[in-house]
Amino acid sequence: MTDIIQTIRTIVLDAVNAQKLTTIVYGTVISTSPLKIQVDQKLVLEQEHLKLTRAVRDYEVEMTVDHVTESRAGGSGDAAYASHDHEYKGRKKFLVHNGLVVGDRVTMLRAQGGQQYLILDKEVV
Repeated sequence: MTDIIQTIRTIVLDAVNAQKLTTIVYGTVISTSPLKIQVDQKLVLEQEHLKLTRAVRDYEVEMTVDHVTESRAGGSGDAAYASHDHEYKGRKKFLVHNGLVVGDRVTMLRAQGGQQYLILDKEVV
């Protein structure tokens, strides 16, 4: 009876593994234009198989600021160039530089079936 149970377990595990359920995959960026990620010696993922999250892209964000610039003096000695500062207030756009570069190590989620990969984040060194 134990052999039958073990055989059934093996068959079930093989069937589940064959489905290529979602799994974590690691890779290295080898090209950014077009985007290519090397997973192992044999597998290089091409741009059409990759989806990017905001964590690995350059993107703009709006932020509210309310501070004063640092005091700076001009150069001619004229009173108009005396040391001064300015208010810096309001809603401002900023560019966040998160884009991938060659050599970045990335963590990806492989979708069921193994055809699409979602790049979740890059390794911090």
